[in-house]
Amino acid sequence: MDNMEKIVEELKRIFTFKETTEVGDIVLVVAEEPQMILYAQVMGFERDRSKRDEWWHVSLQFLTLPPQRTAWTLRTQQFTGQEIFTMGGKKKFMQAVSFTADDVEQGGDNAPKAAKKKPGLRLVK
Repeated sequence: MDNMEKIVEELKRIFTFKETTEVGDIVLVVAEEPQMILYAQVMGFERDRSKRDEWWHVSLQFLTLPPQRTAWTLRTQQFTGQEIFTMGGKKKFMQAVSFTADDVEQGGDNAPKAAKKKPGLRLVK
Protein backbone atom coordinates (compact mmCIF):
# COMPACT_ATOMS: atom_id res chain seq x y z
CA MET A 1 0.00 0.00 0.00
CA ASP A 2 1.50 3.34 -1.02
CA ASN A 3 1.44 6.59 0.97
CA MET A 4 -1.62 8.04 -0.81
CA GLU A 5 -3.63 4.89 -0.16
CA LYS A 6 -2.70 5.07 3.53
CA ILE A 7 -3.80 8.71 3.75
CA VAL A 8 -7.14 7.97 2.05
CA GLU A 9 -7.73 4.95 4.29
CA GLU A 10 -7.12 7.09 7.40
CA LEU A 11 -9.40 9.87 6.12
CA LYS A 12 -12.19 7.34 5.55
CA ARG A 13 -11.96 6.45 9.25
CA ILE A 14 -12.23 10.11 10.27
CA PHE A 15 -14.80 11.57 7.84
CA THR A 16 -18.24 10.48 6.72
CA PHE A 17 -18.13 10.55 2.94
CA LYS A 18 -21.06 10.57 0.53
CA GLU A 19 -21.34 7.94 -2.20
CA THR A 20 -22.42 10.56 -4.75
CA THR A 21 -21.26 14.07 -5.60
CA GLU A 22 -23.71 16.83 -6.51
CA VAL A 23 -23.58 20.54 -7.26
CA GLY A 24 -23.13 22.40 -3.98
CA ASP A 25 -21.37 19.52 -2.20
CA ILE A 26 -18.20 20.15 -0.25
CA VAL A 27 -15.47 17.73 -1.34
CA LEU A 28 -12.24 16.84 0.38
CA VAL A 29 -9.33 16.99 -2.08
CA VAL A 30 -6.06 15.23 -1.31
CA ALA A 31 -2.97 15.86 -3.44
CA GLU A 32 0.27 13.88 -3.40
CA GLU A 33 2.53 16.71 -4.57
CA PRO A 34 2.52 19.29 -3.30
CA GLN A 35 1.18 17.31 -0.36
CA MET A 36 -2.05 18.93 0.80
CA ILE A 37 -5.58 18.29 1.95
CA LEU A 38 -8.20 20.95 1.34
CA TYR A 39 -11.90 21.56 0.82
CA ALA A 40 -13.63 22.66 -2.37
CA GLN A 41 -17.24 23.30 -3.29
CA VAL A 42 -18.62 21.67 -6.44
CA MET A 43 -19.99 24.49 -8.60
CA GLY A 44 -21.14 22.45 -11.59
CA PHE A 45 -20.77 19.54 -14.01
CA GLU A 46 -20.64 19.60 -17.77
CA ARG A 47 -20.35 16.48 -19.93
CA ASP A 48 -17.18 16.35 -22.04
CA ARG A 49 -18.63 15.28 -25.38
CA SER A 50 -15.20 15.21 -27.04
CA LYS A 51 -14.38 11.95 -25.25
CA ARG A 52 -15.84 8.59 -26.10
CA ASP A 53 -16.16 7.45 -22.50
CA GLU A 54 -18.09 9.32 -19.84
CA TRP A 55 -15.95 12.25 -18.67
CA TRP A 56 -17.11 15.44 -16.93
CA HIS A 57 -15.79 18.96 -16.53
CA VAL A 58 -16.14 19.41 -12.77
CA SER A 59 -16.11 23.09 -11.73
CA LEU A 60 -14.62 23.55 -8.27
CA GLN A 61 -14.27 26.51 -5.93
CA PHE A 62 -11.32 25.75 -3.65
CA LEU A 63 -12.00 27.08 -0.16
CA THR A 64 -8.55 28.61 0.24
CA LEU A 65 -7.23 32.09 0.82
CA PRO A 66 -7.67 33.54 -1.69
CA PRO A 67 -10.48 31.33 -3.05
CA GLN A 68 -9.60 29.73 -6.38
CA ARG A 69 -11.92 28.46 -9.07
CA THR A 70 -10.90 25.70 -11.45
CA ALA A 71 -12.33 22.90 -13.58
CA TRP A 72 -11.01 19.37 -13.69
CA THR A 73 -11.97 16.80 -16.32
CA LEU A 74 -12.75 13.59 -14.45
CA ARG A 75 -14.67 10.35 -14.69
CA THR A 76 -17.49 9.68 -12.21
CA GLN A 77 -15.32 7.18 -10.29
CA GLN A 78 -12.70 9.88 -9.78
CA PHE A 79 -14.91 12.64 -8.36
CA THR A 80 -16.91 10.26 -6.14
CA GLY A 81 -13.93 8.79 -4.27
CA GLN A 82 -14.10 5.38 -5.91
CA GLU A 83 -10.52 5.63 -7.12
CA ILE A 84 -7.30 7.52 -6.63
CA PHE A 85 -6.39 9.23 -9.92
CA THR A 86 -3.44 11.10 -11.38
CA MET A 87 -3.12 14.54 -12.91
CA GLY A 88 0.24 15.44 -14.39
CA GLY A 89 1.64 12.22 -12.94
CA LYS A 90 0.70 13.25 -9.36
CA LYS A 91 -1.87 11.28 -7.37
CA LYS A 92 -5.09 12.92 -6.22
CA PHE A 93 -8.23 11.86 -4.37
CA MET A 94 -11.60 13.60 -4.15
CA GLN A 95 -14.85 12.73 -2.39
CA ALA A 96 -17.88 14.62 -1.07
CA VAL A 97 -18.09 14.96 2.71
CA SER A 98 -21.38 14.48 4.54
CA PHE A 99 -22.22 17.26 6.98
CA THR A 100 -25.76 16.20 7.91
CA ALA A 101 -26.92 16.76 11.48
CA ASP A 102 -27.12 13.01 12.16
CA ASP A 103 -23.52 12.50 11.02
CA VAL A 104 -22.21 15.39 13.10
CA GLU A 105 -24.17 14.43 16.22
CA GLN A 106 -23.48 10.72 16.01
CA GLY A 107 -19.99 10.76 14.58
CA GLY A 108 -20.96 9.40 11.16
CA ASP A 109 -21.08 5.82 9.90
CA ASN A 110 -17.35 5.33 10.33
CA ALA A 111 -17.17 6.56 13.93
CA PRO A 112 -16.42 4.12 16.75
CA LYS A 113 -19.52 2.98 18.64
CA ALA A 114 -18.53 5.01 21.69
CA ALA A 115 -18.51 8.19 19.59
CA LYS A 116 -22.02 7.57 18.19
CA LYS A 117 -23.85 8.52 21.39
CA LYS A 118 -26.19 11.45 20.93
CA PRO A 119 -25.09 14.48 22.89
CA GLY A 120 -27.54 15.56 25.53
CA LEU A 121 -28.09 18.47 27.82
CA ARG A 122 -27.77 17.98 31.49
CA LEU A 123 -28.78 20.25 34.28
CA VAL A 124 -25.87 21.55 36.31
CA LYS A 125 -26.74 23.12 39.70
